[in-house]
Amino acid sequence: MPRGDGRLSHDLDPQQPGPQDACGVFGVWAPGEEVAKLTYFGLYALQHRGQEAAGIAVSDGSGVVVYKDLGLVAQVFDEPTLASLRGHLAIGHTRYSTTGRSTWENAQPSIRATSAGTTIALAHNGNLVNTAELARQTDVRQLDPAGATSDSALVTALLAARPDQSVEAAALDVLPTLRGAFCLVFMDETTLYAARDPHGVHPLVLGRLERGWVVASETAALDIVGAGMVREVEPGELIAIDEHGLRSARFANPEPKGCLFEYVYLARPDTAIAGRNIYATRVEIGRRLAQEHPAEADLVIPVPESGTPAAIGFAEESGIPYGAGLVKNAYVGRTFIQPSQSLRQLGVRLKLNPLRDNVRGKRLVVVDDTIVRGNTQRAIVRMLREAGAVEVHVRISAPPVSWPCFYGIDFATRAELIANGLDNEGIRRSIGADTLGYVSLAGLVAATGQPRTRLCRACFDGEYPIELPAGNVIGKHVLEGVGRRAAVPEDQPSEEIGAAGHASAAPKVPEPPALHRS
Repeated sequence: MPRGDGRLSHDLDPQQPGPQDACGVFGVWAPGEEVAKLTYFGLYALQHRGQEAAGIAVSDGSGVVVYKDLGLVAQVFDEPTLASLRGHLAIGHTRYSTTGRSTWENAQPSIRATSAGTTIALAHNGNLVNTAELARQTDVRQLDPAGATSDSALVTALLAARPDQSVEAAALDVLPTLRGAFCLVFMDETTLYAARDPHGVHPLVLGRLERGWVVASETAALDIVGAGMVREVEPGELIAIDEHGLRSARFANPEPKGCLFEYVYLARPDTAIAGRNIYATRVEIGRRLAQEHPAEADLVIPVPESGTPAAIGFAEESGIPYGAGLVKNAYVGRTFIQPSQSLRQLGVRLKLNPLRDNVRGKRLVVVDDTIVRGNTQRAIVRMLREAGAVEVHVRISAPPVSWPCFYGIDFATRAELIANGLDNEGIRRSIGADTLGYVSLAGLVAATGQPRTRLCRACFDGEYPIELPAGNVIGKHVLEGVGRRAAVPEDQPSEEIGAAGHASAAPKVPEPPALHRS
């Protein structure tokens, strides 16, 4: 069976993927319901957040069973599998790897048995920045992460290492030691737990079923299972749900720093974050983009689907008609068969095709969400000119992405980010557009309805709200000895934590100037 390749459905060039999402988590406590199927549909709604692996853990009160595999949700699970997963509570995960390789061992939920006979299963959205420190803790305590090389497996091992405590008490001890972005759903045989980091970087919401409770990464997942939105899980909050009801505890004081990129790119348009509908936010971004970078043109077209809401807002504000200029292959999400060398030059044409009659002789405004390397926009501009467009004005509904993310989004390396090496005029020339305009950071923040101080803007301005680790030991493969560092000066020695958690000499990694930290 072909498996998912970790690329988002709106990636257009399989050789040059765009920013990759964090992960999707889902949990349900609902006696009398088919919790595995509820979790399956919840994960289906969260598929856009990760496409490398999927898994579900279920408990019937006497034991926890996990089923997981590499691939999309619909590839991993079928009717017989879901029917065999019986119980009254479940958690699920759909993964894009931000720490650890894309292997079966790193698929989630991760699971550990304690010496007291309790089983813990855990699913994680986000990325920790003190993974190397946690690895040292597990090494000192001789805790085996069971072949996994993810921060999530380390957290599971630490929770399971306290057999003399309840899972809830262990969580209240462990959670304050975690630094970075984390939305966790975890469980033992009887109880569903959910926790969100003190900064609330990524969303996590609580919903109510007629006979139970649901937690999920996005409100869209509540909608698909018929759960009513109750509230967001608060930053620094631990929730526990069992036969006695719902209870809440604080493990840290909240310091909200919600991910600004969720509003631009990550979240589904039918999701709400902090009470603000994402679709409405993206339309408003388009309006502000039109105010900041007007253009004389005949037609506003989106790069489907990611640029559509902002293109609508741009058209409404500018008075320029909105229309289709590019058609996307509906089955663009997976590229299992790589094109031959003779076909590879077609690039984006495999996934997008111009509507020639719509664009011929027109001055176009083309709206997209981001420019990462510039390859996709370059191909689109060239394609539209070849189809007869007389002018192509590119408008982007996010500021230039100039800094890497260490909190759960896997961008291209900083050296690959086109905005890191070129100014706007250089990027315009590089992609071949007549004009190029990005929405300002102030305009983007205003469109969210959130105060600037409550948002993480690090990928746009380099101000990291959660301190990065001393020694710059950080990265997707930090537990595999290939850590991507946060700006190590070339003349400064460095070390990283290998797979067993021991410090070892590492090659010097040339990087741009040091990252700003707030």
